[in-house]
This record gives sequence, structure tokens and C-alpha cells, in this order.
Amino acid sequence: MQIVILCGGLATRLGNLTKKIPKSMVKIKNKPFLEYQIENLKKSSIKDIILCVGHLSEQIEDYFGNGEKFGVNINYSHDGDKPLGPIGALKKAESLLDNSFFIMYGDSYLTLDYQKVFSYYKNQNKLGLMVVYKNYNKIDKSNLIVKNNMIVAYGEKERTQDMIYIDYGTSIIRKKALNFIPKNTFYTTGQLFSDLISKNELLAYEVKERFYHIGNSQALEEFKNYIETQ
Repeated sequence: MQIVILCGGLATRLGNLTKKIPKSMVKIKNKPFLEYQIENLKKSSIKDIILCVGHLSEQIEDYFGNGEKFGVNINYSHDGDKPLGPIGALKKAESLLDNSFFIMYGDSYLTLDYQKVFSYYKNQNKLGLMVVYKNYNKIDKSNLIVKNNMIVAYGEKERTQDMIYIDYGTSIIRKKALNFIPKNTFYTTGQLFSDLISKNELLAYEVKERFYHIGNSQALEEFKNYIETQ
């Protein structure tokens, strides 16, 4: 299995903490967040990792290199001179991608059986799958409507009382889904997921255990507290 970690964002919600370092390099107990992600992925035997990088990416490359000392294989794809957004960056990494692969946000920490999710996906004939969590606006604002194991609405504009699920932080994409993404163009995850939903191509896979992230200062503190208990 292959995973792409989208870690090229500017991390503005973390303020001064990420002014001089990328969000992936924020340290918790003297270890960068990305190292926790990689250690967790290895538990599911995911060792083929692509990092889509941008802002201050040299710090990530200097620390992780090709991944050998962490027991994984890391390749890098760079945004270049202009920000491409997470899916624009994914499109740029197209030549490195398997036919089907996971994507994960660069600020997400997930307790997930990736093998089980991938096995389920392989038996379906859809372009994408999103892992979802029944959230009821608890961890963050819920942003999904799920019906019959399919995602039928995504994002702020669609918000209704039926929107009780949230994007867990990882999805599986079939490479051919990138065919309708323009090259060298800023493209968001919301745009991609909306495209897939409009084609009835985005499966939902529900999990019961909460996720952690470091997208804002409160969430960062929650993750620090979680790590202290491990």
C-alpha cells in the first residue's frame, strides 16, 4: 500500500509556532509530528510514502531524507514556485503514484486499520473512498452527509442538520480520478471530493474511534495529552 501525505500548507492557524518551521515539523516530546505519523503507518505495514511538500520543505527533507533510517521509503513532490493546493500538489506527484493509494492530511493522526479499509475498497468499483467518523460537531464542525455507504454532500455550503459525519483525515483515490484535475492549477480537496460526489463515485467507510490532529492550538494540545498517555 502507498500513502501520500499532504504537507505543503502554510499552517496559518498555528500562528507563530509555524512561522519558521512547517507544520509537519512541530515537535511533541522532542519529536516532529510527521515522525509520529510515520511510526503509526508502519504499524499497518505502510512503508511507501510520498510527501507533497511546499512551505519550508527543506527542513522535512533534511530530517527524514529517503526514509531509510525510519524503516520506510520516502519520495518527495514539490509544489514549485506557486502553491497548488493539496490536490494540485497530488496531480503534480502523478508519476509517482500507484493505481490506487491513500491520501492523508499532514496534520492528522489516525488510529486506523489501513489494511482493512483497503481490502474493502478493492472490492468496490468506485474512484474514491473517504474514511468518516460520526462527529456531531464535537471534534470540529461536521462536514459530510452519508447515505447507504456513499457520501452525498460535503462542505460548508451543504451544511444541514443531516451533516453529522466528518472527514476522518484519510481517503483512497484511484489514480484515474486525477484525469479531470488540470495540471499546475490550484485545486483543493473540497473540489476533488465534490467532483467525485457529483459522479456518485465517493464511498464512505465509517470508523468508531476518534482522530487527532494539530490543525489549531487546541487540537495540538489534545494530541500532546494523547501522546502522554501512550
